[in-house]
Amino acid sequence: MSLEYLLDTNVVSEALRPRPNEEVLGRLEAEDGKMAIPAVVWHELLFGMMRLPDSKRRSMVQAFLVDLVEPVFPVLPYDDRAGAWHAAQRAVLAGRGMTPPFSDGQIAAVAAVNDLVLVTWNLDDFEAFEGLRVECWHRGLV
Repeated sequence: MSLEYLLDTNVVSEALRPRPNEEVLGRLEAEDGKMAIPAVVWHELLFGMMRLPDSKRRSMVQAFLVDLVEPVFPVLPYDDRAGAWHAAQRAVLAGRGMTPPFSDGQIAAVAAVNDLVLVTWNLDDFEAFEGLRVECWHRGLV
C-alpha cells in the first residue's frame, strides 16, 4: 500500500479529544497504511506533550504518541526538495503581501513534494499554497 495522505496535527490529535469525532476516527481506520505525518507535526505533538505537567493526562498523551502514532505513521522529513518548494511558495506569497506561518509552509511543502493530500481542519491556513491538495475529514468543519 502506498502513502496518499499527510496528516496535520489537529487530525492526529483528534483521538485525544474528550469526545473525538467518530467520522474522523473511522476515516483514520479506513485509510490505515496510507497516511504519514511530517516531521513538523511530530515536533508539535511531542512539544505539546512535553509542555504538560507530570499528570495522568501527560502519561496518556505520551503513551498515545509512543504506542500508537510513532509505530503507525511514517514521519516524512522537511528535506531539500521541501525546502526548495517552500522557498518558492514563500517568495510568491510574500510578493502578494501574504505571510503564512512558517510551520504551515513546511507541512504544505512535505505534502506537495511527496504528492500527498494534506488532511487538516484548518483549510484556510493552506489555501494560499499553489498546487497543494487539501481535504477536511470533519464534516462539521467544512
